Amino acid sequence: MNSFLKKLIIERVLKHKNRHKVLGETKYTRFELAKGFRELKIETIRYLKDFILISLGIASAAFGLESFLMPNSFIDGGATGISLLISELSGVPLWMLILIINIPFIILAYNIIGKIFALKTALAIGLLSVCIATIHFQEVTHDKLLVAVFGGFFLGAGIGLSVRGGAVIDGTEVLAIFLSRKLGTTLGDIIIGINIIIFSAAAYFLSVEAALYSMITYLVASKTLDFFIEGIEEYTGVTIISPHSEDIRQMIVETMGRGVTVYSGKRGFGRGGESKERDIVYTVITRLELNKLKTEIEKIDPNSFVVMSSVKDTKGGMIKKRPLEH
Repeated sequence: MNSFLKKLIIERVLKHKNRHKVLGETKYTRFELAKGFRELKIETIRYLKDFILISLGIASAAFGLESFLMPNSFIDGGATGISLLISELSGVPLWMLILIINIPFIILAYNIIGKIFALKTALAIGLLSVCIATIHFQEVTHDKLLVAVFGGFFLGAGIGLSVRGGAVIDGTEVLAIFLSRKLGTTLGDIIIGINIIIFSAAAYFLSVEAALYSMITYLVASKTLDFFIEGIEEYTGVTIISPHSEDIRQMIVETMGRGVTVYSGKRGFGRGGESKERDIVYTVITRLELNKLKTEIEKIDPNSFVVMSSVKDTKGGMIKKRPLEH
């Protein structure tokens, strides 16, 4: 193994995992080095992916701001909306306001979330400010509805891509997390409250029409953000309790082509009185497969108890590796 690579593996991975080693003992086996190399490779690829996602997010957000929102005096919610509103009223450059207004949120992120997240967020916000200050995108349209919709789309896509990369380019979510812990309310309530204040100020200082179009921008950005964070595919976790659990398990594996988890359940009470111990089947499928699964379960046991719950995303297993079968 290359000496530089070996030193990098020891410094980045093995030293942190082997603090129990006696001081001065620096020998590592080939197995430990190979395992460290694998971990270093995974970590490097993850950071590279994060950098690409954050960069794409910054480009998308800057394009949405400069080509749609700024030329037409539209705003968005959150810290970006505050920056746009102050910039419109005072003439202070937007890039400067985005940087200044988000500084408290970066500090807050460091205290309540973590050092890595705060560092990524600071880098993302700083690069967004630099991008707005140095790269000037051409205005696309003057149509107010198109500006509201597509400005919100590109801004929401930018925020969503940045979140997928492990950072935020709008610090409102960090403030919402902090206030929800202090006040005992939900994140959604805090964000809605902040945005009510922002859009009320827009209606007063700009115009009611501008505030209404800005609300469309915010709604489009929010939906786009959800789409990019949750992904194109939506998943459903299905728990099936039935005396015919083995038949259902075989059906999911053979007919649906999906993986299952089977675990034992204790006695409960149902329509037929107290039941015996039986196996419980759990699987994760896409929303597109849900109707087919219901039909197949109905064929095996129409009286089975089925519980479905939303799943944000999955990793590993068979669900993303095998194509849908209908």
